[in-house]
Amino acid sequence: MIVIPPSYEILNDLDRQSLAMRIEACGRLCYKSEDKISEASAPIFIRNILRHGHNSVAEMAVVTLEVIVDKESVATQLFKAMPRYLNVDILEKNILLITASVRAFRELYLEHANLKIVKAITAFLLARHPLFFEDITPARGIVPQSGVMVKKLYLSEVENLPAHLLARHRYLAVKFIVNRAVTHEMVRHRPCSFLQESQRYCRYDSEKFGNQVTFIKPLFYEDEEGEEYRLWSQAMAETEKIYLQLLESSTAQAARTVLPNSCKTELIVYANLMQWVHMFKLRVAKGADPSMREVMTPLLRDFGEQFPGVFEPLLAAQSS
Repeated sequence: MIVIPPSYEILNDLDRQSLAMRIEACGRLCYKSEDKISEASAPIFIRNILRHGHNSVAEMAVVTLEVIVDKESVATQLFKAMPRYLNVDILEKNILLITASVRAFRELYLEHANLKIVKAITAFLLARHPLFFEDITPARGIVPQSGVMVKKLYLSEVENLPAHLLARHRYLAVKFIVNRAVTHEMVRHRPCSFLQESQRYCRYDSEKFGNQVTFIKPLFYEDEEGEEYRLWSQAMAETEKIYLQLLESSTAQAARTVLPNSCKTELIVYANLMQWVHMFKLRVAKGADPSMREVMTPLLRDFGEQFPGVFEPLLAAQSS
């Protein structure tokens, strides 16, 4: 067996990739098939996950739009539709700022394709990102809508927004390598998006995983020479032995039932900065799980360095 410390990585590099490359990189984490990524693999991967209804993968990329309408009634259509998982702000009377994931924009069209503003948004996205909409839109395309102008905001433009808008429209992904007890708590946060290494599909008896199970070193037993750590290590070794024996005759999804919370897992958490603020308030508090605080406390400091206007108040409150 392997024992490693917990860790995290802010996935800033993904922000500089195309939407397709971003979604594939995140989606393959579930199956630990990152080795299959190539220059041509993203379209095939994305079409497959959309065809099979694995919609959570399509939550891993967002688009920010500025939508200008000539009539206020056209803008109010969007609010009456009560779309799910769209962040919408009114910049001026007839100017909307909208940020949503690929999944949210797809579902917006599927549920409200008759609305003029939705047609305009989808026509704009279809022209620029056909891969994500080709399976749900007419083969002839969507006729552009008069009186509605759609513009994409680039990341540099989003980051120049005032702090209250930046918090709502700037999304950031973090990959955690932690134990499953920590991820059980993380995935309770909504409306964040999550993708996690799947014990159902990953077989740890394969060469890819070194023919062994990886565990996260418990914060609670720091003394590796102590009796408590010895007992924990003994339990993990016995669990690994039983798991590998079960795989000789069982599927991975059956054998995983013996694996404990100490198992290493990888989890991508993707949310806007406003939701990250909420997560930090709960997960760095003194009463939070120590294993959670172990990763969330330094992560908060990193977020504070990157977005001081959003996170400095929270950091100040933590230090007072």
